[in-house]
Amino acid sequence: MNDRIAHSAVPDPSTFAARVETLRSQMAAERIDAVLIPSADPHLSEYLPARWQGRQWLSGFTGSVGTLVVTKDFAGVWVDSRYWTQAEAQLAGTGILLMKMMGGQQTAPHVEWLAENVPAGGVVAVDGAVLGVAAARALADALTARGIALRTDVDVLESVWPERPGLPEAPVYEHAAPHASVGRAEKLAHIRETMRAKGAQWHFVSTLDDLAWLFNLRGADVSYNPVFVAHALVGLDDATLFVAESKVPDALKAALARDNVRVAPYADAMQALASLPHGSTLLIDPRRITHGLLEKVPSR
Repeated sequence: MNDRIAHSAVPDPSTFAARVETLRSQMAAERIDAVLIPSADPHLSEYLPARWQGRQWLSGFTGSVGTLVVTKDFAGVWVDSRYWTQAEAQLAGTGILLMKMMGGQQTAPHVEWLAENVPAGGVVAVDGAVLGVAAARALADALTARGIALRTDVDVLESVWPERPGLPEAPVYEHAAPHASVGRAEKLAHIRETMRAKGAQWHFVSTLDDLAWLFNLRGADVSYNPVFVAHALVGLDDATLFVAESKVPDALKAALARDNVRVAPYADAMQALASLPHGSTLLIDPRRITHGLLEKVPSR
């Protein structure tokens, strides 16, 4: 179930304190001074599949938005005023502090805190696969100005979360006429017109609502949202949908193939970006792609 964390029994506060200590041990082994755990997934979704609810698993705070920072002697969750009462109650006894975000702040307060509290020469780590491009640039700029290194190549949750949920397994299904008023082939044709107008041979799509719309597909990977976890690489003649292949029935694969859409394993998306032909142009929306994915695009 993709809501297994939210609806399971609430652990004792000491459980979260122990999880933070396990994280600190991993940080020491990796020579990391601070870890940043945002409320995000590789698709920059508002509502997260269970696999990427790491901030909740580590802290016990179940609000939909919040940012956890852990150092060797500090742990805090930044939340806005909507969540202050909830966070205060859920963080009680965990050793994790409630960090109140005030309205009108121009920069993310956890970024300012890291720049001011991590010593020069220190290392801040965050999983680049779940960090938006703009957020990554702002964080790197603030840390670099203080002589602090930023690591985006490590997902510490993999090492400290022994029962971390896997990718969601709900099947993908067709959203067909008359509910879909425009066919998949026509939508792809419109995308390719824009690609040609901008001189691009490829377009990468990662946001789940956009994928559901573009391919006329639906799923159940996120509670209360008819979307599925995937990426897509659209070329001028064909497209590849990167999704767990077991989620796509054979009949649906055949229907996609008729529109020149190939199904490939979800994990192959990064390698596909890294293997783009030399000299080609990739069209992306920097607001809708993560830093980790963009890093895979070869420099030209």
